[in-house]
Amino acid sequence: MGEKLDTVVFDIGNVLIQWDPRHLYRSIFPDEAEMEAFLANVCTMEWHIEHDRGVPFADNALGLKARHPAHADLIDLWGARYLEMTPDRVPGTAALLRGLKAGGIALHGLTNMPSPVFPALCERYPELLLLEQTVVSGDEGILKPDPRIYRILIGRAGIDPSRTLFIDDSARNVETAASLGFHTHIFTGADGLEGALRGHGLI
Repeated sequence: MGEKLDTVVFDIGNVLIQWDPRHLYRSIFPDEAEMEAFLANVCTMEWHIEHDRGVPFADNALGLKARHPAHADLIDLWGARYLEMTPDRVPGTAALLRGLKAGGIALHGLTNMPSPVFPALCERYPELLLLEQTVVSGDEGILKPDPRIYRILIGRAGIDPSRTLFIDDSARNVETAASLGFHTHIFTGADGLEGALRGHGLI
């Protein structure tokens, strides 16, 4: 039997806290197809990932607004009303987080997220403060699945990957964690996560 696990690393977006720009833009666009076209062709994930890399909202919007001047106001909403993209907890995961903490498990976070967003989420969802160390890509200028950001967390939190379960909803991010010696779980919902935690003896 392998070494007993005593640490869990959580991704945040769509593992602990819901995130989807549609939560914001559905309140703006009367037509679903029009909204989807805007997200596919204007405020794309390729554009947004630069926020996760640490580029400020206003700076990243400049070039996009120059290319799409008719959508300038809608582009600015991405930064101004970003928290409307994070409307609630992912069902069931806050209770698991608290249960792990009560059981003496060390908890940390590793998230691709714009720098200003994590402190704001902690105010809205105080269970995030149970994470002892959270490494945010926007603060580091490095994105998962780059191994360098995992190593930042390992060093900062004093993590032994062989005793740590890494949880993420992205297969690519999980693959990198596994390559660094973490035990891993691809998140698809709280029920599956609870089963994995029990299987590893963490709850």
